[in-house]
Amino acid sequence: MVNKRKKFLIGAIGIALAIIWLIPFYLMVTNALKTKRNIFTDTLGLPKEYSFSNFVQAFQELEFLQTFMNSLLITASSIFIIIIFSSMAAYALNRNDGKLSNFIFLFFVAAMLIPFQSVMIPLVSIFGAVNMLNPVGLVFMYLGFGSSLAIFLYHGAMKSVPKALDEAATIDGCNPFQTFWYVIFPQLKPISVTVAILNVIWIWNDYLLPSLVIGGSDTETIPLRLFLFFGEYTTQWHLALAGLSISIIPVIIGYFIAQKQIIAGVSEGAVK
Repeated sequence: MVNKRKKFLIGAIGIALAIIWLIPFYLMVTNALKTKRNIFTDTLGLPKEYSFSNFVQAFQELEFLQTFMNSLLITASSIFIIIIFSSMAAYALNRNDGKLSNFIFLFFVAAMLIPFQSVMIPLVSIFGAVNMLNPVGLVFMYLGFGSSLAIFLYHGAMKSVPKALDEAATIDGCNPFQTFWYVIFPQLKPISVTVAILNVIWIWNDYLLPSLVIGGSDTETIPLRLFLFFGEYTTQWHLALAGLSISIIPVIIGYFIAQKQIIAGVSEGAVK
C-alpha cells in the first residue's frame, strides 16, 4: 500500500512538472495560430480563428531557407570541431596521468565558470584586429566556449574505456593517433551524441555572440533574423511566435532521435 502511494505521488509530481515544462510551448504554438488582436484579447486561451498565414508570412520574411542553411552550417561546423578537439584533449589528459594533466583539466573545468560577458569586449576586439569577425571566426569562438564542458564529459567517459585497448592497439602497430581514432573514439559514441545535442541547443539558439561577430542578411542565423519582428515601437508577436515555432522544429526532431544516447552519455560522463 505504501509503495502504491509512493508511485502515485511520484507520478503526480512527474505529470505536474511535465505540464509546467509544456506551458511555454503551449503559449508559443497557440498564440502563433492567432491573429495579432486575438493574442492580446485572449493570451491563454485557444485560437478563436486559426491563422496559418502567420507561418507562411514568417517563413517568407525570415528568408527561412537562407537563414536555416546559415544556422545549419555554423552549428554543424562548430559541433564537428568541438567533438574532435575536445575528445582528443580529454584522451590526452586522461591517459597522461600526472600533476600537469590534472592542472590542465581543472583549468578547463574552471573555465566553465567564466561568464561570456566578462570577455565579450576584448574577444571581439582581438578577432576584429585579425579580420575574423565572420562565420569562420564565430565557429572558432564556439570551439573555445564549448570545449570546457565537452572535455569534462569526455574525460569522465574515458575512465570507462580500459587502457588495455591502448596497449593492444600499440602491439598491433597503431600510433597514438590511430589508437585514438580507430579504437578509443568509437567507444565514445554515447558521450559524443550528448556533447553534440547539448551544444546544438546552445549554438542554434544563440543570439548574443552572432550579433557581435557576423552581420549582413547573407550570413544571418535564425535568431538574428527573428529580431526583425521586434521593433522599437511595436512587436509583431503573431509572426515572432510563428517564426520561433518553425525554428525549434529541427532541434526537437534531433533530440527525439538521439534521446537514448543523450541520457546514456550524460550518466556515463557525470557518474564514472
